[in-house]
Amino acid sequence: MTTGLSLDANATEPLRPEARAAVLAALDLPGNPSSVHAEGRAARRLLEDARGAIAARFGGRAQDVVFTAGGTEANALALHGLSAGRRVLVGATEHPAVLRAAPGATLLPVRADGTIDLAALDAALAAAGPALVCLMAANNETGVLHPIADAAGLCGRYGALLHVDAVQAAGRAPLPAGADSLALSAHKLGGPKGAGALLLRPGLDPTPLIAGGGQERGRRGGTEPLPAIAGFAAAARAATDQAAARLAPIRDAIEAAIAALAPEARFPGQGAPRLPNTSAILLPGVPAETQVIALDLAGVRVSAGAACSSGKVGASHVLAAMGLGGDAACTIRMSLPWNAPEDSVERFVAAWAAMREQVTRRAA
Repeated sequence: MTTGLSLDANATEPLRPEARAAVLAALDLPGNPSSVHAEGRAARRLLEDARGAIAARFGGRAQDVVFTAGGTEANALALHGLSAGRRVLVGATEHPAVLRAAPGATLLPVRADGTIDLAALDAALAAAGPALVCLMAANNETGVLHPIADAAGLCGRYGALLHVDAVQAAGRAPLPAGADSLALSAHKLGGPKGAGALLLRPGLDPTPLIAGGGQERGRRGGTEPLPAIAGFAAAARAATDQAAARLAPIRDAIEAAIAALAPEARFPGQGAPRLPNTSAILLPGVPAETQVIALDLAGVRVSAGAACSSGKVGASHVLAAMGLGGDAACTIRMSLPWNAPEDSVERFVAAWAAMREQVTRRAA
């Protein structure tokens, strides 16, 4: 059992009790959802109930929900399956799961606050011809929310498709309408690792990334991981935007306390709409890795950049795209979990202040 204060929810949320119960119950179902006998039919009922829950929670029809192994695969399926004959336009601050799945894509710049430059998107769409635009609803490092509704309007004007990576936003902020496809991940909601989904606009039929036995209406082969999917649905029901909103005052209090302690500290993306749980904290001159290790030794777990880079800590492409230059390598991410304790402000600020004093003393 680990101890301390875990403030790295954007890497993975703690498992919700509702999700744990759903996983354990599904483990007792022996059937394959594709089998036609009684055990298979029971498994199929649970699978389709989960599909309906995901559709109802995030908007859409159950038949347009494609279960995947996670958000990375959901993004890859959208890029692989919807890009034929289209120029791919990708935000410069997108997750590596999107950037690396779209070699040769046109990068769209962001403004200094981290939001997509809509004028640049307009110009790129005008020049691109048929296009697939990929934007994340919320940035995983800064929490910044892109103006997806405005982007969707531009895509509609030019006949472009819009894929939205909603992995970080789902369950933490309302998801805007207008996307043609939407990627989700169970463990970012407090569900189990190993399940995700791609939600499609009615009528879209992406080319499969994984061929197989015809599962998921032929759009994703392979037997569905029923326990993970059941936990995914349970977490989606439990992860309400209203509950997530309680984290914003905690986040704001942490930023205010740090600003009072250290006038040199900055908070990239603070001026833009953000997820209620996320803060990027920049301490000039102190490498992010040094900060993360010092806080970890004090029992506080945060991260630097995305947690999907094989444990590597380095300068963030997100912060570099926001124009932070060398300071991009001096920023940590604090992301509050759904069950953040009430004393999170006091514990984090005390550890951060001690870390700052320690590194400042060494540099003197």
